[in-house]
Amino acid sequence: MYRANSESNPLSLEQIYKSMFYQIFLKPLLFLFSAERAHHLAIVLLKTGLSIPVFSLFLKKSMSVSKRKNKARELMGLSFENPVGLAAGFDKDGRHFKALKHMGFGFMELGTVTPRPQPGNPRPRLFRLPSDRAIINRMGFNNQGVEALKTRLSNRKNDGLIIGGNIGKNKDTPNEEAVEDYLDCMRGLHPVVDYFTVNMSSPNTPNLRALQDKEPLRNILSRLIAFNTSMKSPRPILLKIAPDLTERQIDDIVEIVHELDLDGVVATNTTISRAGLQTSEEKIKALGDGGLSGAPLTERSRELVSELREKLGSQYVIIGVGGIMSGEDALKMLNAGADLIQVYSGLIYRGPGLIKEICSALERERD
Repeated sequence: MYRANSESNPLSLEQIYKSMFYQIFLKPLLFLFSAERAHHLAIVLLKTGLSIPVFSLFLKKSMSVSKRKNKARELMGLSFENPVGLAAGFDKDGRHFKALKHMGFGFMELGTVTPRPQPGNPRPRLFRLPSDRAIINRMGFNNQGVEALKTRLSNRKNDGLIIGGNIGKNKDTPNEEAVEDYLDCMRGLHPVVDYFTVNMSSPNTPNLRALQDKEPLRNILSRLIAFNTSMKSPRPILLKIAPDLTERQIDDIVEIVHELDLDGVVATNTTISRAGLQTSEEKIKALGDGGLSGAPLTERSRELVSELREKLGSQYVIIGVGGIMSGEDALKMLNAGADLIQVYSGLIYRGPGLIKEICSALERERD
C-alpha cells in the first residue's frame, strides 16, 4: 500500500521551483485567454520550446521522469514505464502526442475519435472554474475522424509509449446503429493502438449515456469483443463509465464485465452534477451544460474506483481518473484500487510538473 499524506511526500526544491514558475508566470498568461484557446497556446509553447535546441534540452530535462522499475506496471500484456497517463480529450486527433510524451507520461489515451469528422458543439464550449479548480466542457467529440488519427499513428516510431484509442459514435448516428460506429473506429485503429477505451459516458453527445444501460451495453461490447478476438493480435478493451451511475447501473456494468471478461474499466468520465461548488450558482447557470471535471470529482471518482475494485476483484484493470490534482491524490486513488491513473484538469491547474510530482511520490513510497 502507498502512504498518502503530505508529510511523507514533501515536494523537492526542484519541484517547488517548477511549480512556482508555472503558477507565477505561465498559468496567469494562459488564463488570460479563453480555456480552449489557452489549451492550443500551451501546446504551441511546448512544441516551440522543443524545436529550439537550447530550450529543448532544458524542457526535456526538467520534465523527464526517472525510469526506476518500482514505478513500472505489467498489465493487460502491456509494459507501462509508470502508471501516470494522459486522459482522453487532451489530444483528440493525435496531433501532439510526440511532444506530450516528453512530459513523462507512462501512457496516453487519444480521442475520443468518431468514424467521421465532426466539428463538435458551438463555441464557447470549454470553461474554467478557478475557485473550484474545475473545468466544464461540452466539446461534443470534436475530432477529425478515425482515418486522420490512424494516419498520424501509422507514422509513429517505436518510442516505447503505450497509446490507447478512445472511441465513440458520431452525433448524428442513432443509438440503434451506434455499434457500427464503434466497430468502424476499432477496425481503423486496431493496427496502430495498444488498447481501446469504449466511451459511452460523455454527457455532451445527446442520449449517449443511454448506451450504458444493460442491454445496449452488452450488445455493443459483445460485438466489439467478437471482432477483436477475430484479429491476429487482439487489443485490451476497457469501458469508460460515468460518475453519475445508479447503484443498479454499476451492478449491471460489473455483471457485464464479468460475463464478457472485459479487460477493465476507466472510472470516471466527467459529471453532470454541480453539487458543492464554490463558484456562484448564477455563473454556473450562465455557463450552461457540460461535463464537470477537476477537484470536485476527486472523492466521487475515488469512491467509485474503490467500489468497483471490491465488486470486480483483482483480475480486472481499473484506470482511475477524475480530480487527481496532486501526488497525494494519485496515491489515494491507487490505494483505492486503481492500477493506473490519468490526469487532465490537474495539468491545467498544476502544470506539467504534476506528472513528475506523482512519480516522485511513487518512488518515495515504494523505497
